[in-house]
This record gives sequence, structure tokens and C-alpha cells, in this order.
Amino acid sequence: MIVSFMLLFILFLIYAILPTIFIRMSGRKIVKRIHEPAIALTFDDGPNPEYTPQLLDLLKKYGVKATFFVVGSKVKAYPDIIKRMSQEGHTIGIHHYNHISSWILTPFHLKRQLQMTEQAIHELTNKKVTFYRPPWGNFNLFSLLLSKRFKVIMWSHIFGDWKAAKGKNGLLNQLLQATEAGYVLLLHDCGETWGADKLAPYYMLKCLDIYLQENVKKGTKFIALEEVNF
Repeated sequence: MIVSFMLLFILFLIYAILPTIFIRMSGRKIVKRIHEPAIALTFDDGPNPEYTPQLLDLLKKYGVKATFFVVGSKVKAYPDIIKRMSQEGHTIGIHHYNHISSWILTPFHLKRQLQMTEQAIHELTNKKVTFYRPPWGNFNLFSLLLSKRFKVIMWSHIFGDWKAAKGKNGLLNQLLQATEAGYVLLLHDCGETWGADKLAPYYMLKCLDIYLQENVKKGTKFIALEEVNF
């Protein structure tokens, strides 16, 4: 029993944990910052029928373009939101068909997650899907091989905004300090995933409104990933 457990643990270490550590630390074939005089705002886990339209309204208010890493099953559920994202000039990337970690996906199932989400986005936007961010930033031994058609985007700043408590206390100050050109900021427009709070996007939007107001006034440029020269 102990031997079997140890064997499974070693296999999991080799398949999931070590590749994630290596890829993140080495920066191999992933993007953490952009070489542009601008900030890339990115949003994960949507679309959400309540908060994503509010976010799109907010971005439109300030004339800001952003990038959305969407869950394929939600793309199917809320096609009008995806169409609006595309029509308003935002970039749409892959965040798996279900919000599931690459750690527990076989190569076959990871490939299907990518293909199904790519197809769902393309059918609604008629645009080539170029960008991919794995849920939780988790990789497995085959992730880079299976996603080689895409540009894998990570982040320079992650704020923990999937928790309502962070949105109430701390998020705004952290955002206001994230103003350097080249930053890739990660926020969340849906609080329905494992470990998240449903009300978290409400507080994120309040903080983001202040952040954008301050930075647009200062002339800070924001850019969608489709506009980046990689």
C-alpha cells in the first residue's frame, strides 16, 4: 500500500509538479511580461452573465482594450457576451473547456480541452485563437507540446482577487502600484470556480474602476494581446 502510494506520488511529481515548477521558473515558452510601452489587462474564468457585461461596460467607459481567457463551456452558454468582447476589440484566449487543472488531465484530455475551446471561440468570432493560459497556471509534462500552436500567457502580477476579502481590503492598493509598462495583470471576472467567492468580481470591478480612472488620466496605455508585437 505504502509502495503504491509512493509510486503514484513520484509519477504525479514527474507528470505535474516538476513541469509546472520548471516552466514557471525558467520562463521557457511562456510570457510573463510584454515588451511594449503599455500594460496588458487580462481576465480569467468567464464569461459570467452578471459581471462580464459590467466589466465590458467599464472597459468601454475608459476606452481600454483587454484580454479574456475564457472557459469553453461558458462560451457555449453565453455566446452573446463573447460576440460583444470580439466586436469591442478585446482579445479572447483559451482557459480550457472546463475549469480543470492540467495536473489531472491526460494528454488526450488536455488536447480536447484546447480544441473544444478554440472551436467554440472561433465559431462565434471567426477569428484565429492565438493565446492560452492554463487554469491556475498549472502545466503537465505534455502542456508545452500540446499547446505549441498558441502563445502561452502567464502574468507579472496576480492579486488573489477571486476572494471577496481581497477586493474589500488590499486589492486597490496593489493595483495602484501596478503601473509599470510591460506588466501583465491577472484579474477574474467570475467567482464561480473552485476556491473563489461569488461576490469577488463585484469588489474587483469597484477597485478596477478607480485604477482605470487614475491611470487613464495619467496617460497610461493599456493594450490587448492581439496588439502586442511578440
